[in-house]
Amino acid sequence: MEQAVLQLRFSFSEGERRKVKKPRLRSGGDTEMTMRARVLCGQLGLSTLAEKVTVQWNSRMRSTAGRATWPDAVVEVNPALQEISEIETERTLLHELAHLVAYERAGNRRIQPHGPEWRRACCDLGIPGERVGHSLPLPARAMRRKWRYFCPGCWAVVERVRRMHKASACYACCLKHNRGDYDERFRFVEKRIA
Repeated sequence: MEQAVLQLRFSFSEGERRKVKKPRLRSGGDTEMTMRARVLCGQLGLSTLAEKVTVQWNSRMRSTAGRATWPDAVVEVNPALQEISEIETERTLLHELAHLVAYERAGNRRIQPHGPEWRRACCDLGIPGERVGHSLPLPARAMRRKWRYFCPGCWAVVERVRRMHKASACYACCLKHNRGDYDERFRFVEKRIA
């Protein structure tokens, strides 16, 4: 008994080949995630925040998983998270929403972005022990440091991507010798890295 072999060949003309593209990642507002954020804010008793919070996908993000903007109450999420997992997308949403919750609760008081108010908001949103950064497989952004500064007092070295435009001094030396106040003796000396 002979077996029949079936071969399939696909050939595309040059014009047809160009039409086959990678699926584009979403960009713009996400109604479902916005409603989820509003419900969570409402459950925490933050009705003002619940009315104005919006969640959007930002296709310009590369190495950042998400971002929260205050007082606009906008949470932006990297669309690349859709390819990683739903769990990471949800965790990023809650992480960024915690920033908005912390700022809303603080009122006009200044708070640290990842300070105790933010950690409390993370606990209230169900992600206790949330880390500040992520270890997701997103492309890293490496920027070459072009400026090197050293302290004439202790010879500590600080490298920066951007040039310092205002006078700045070594805090450790100023703290040790001038109770933390600026002291010209410890002003950083600049050297451009070739």
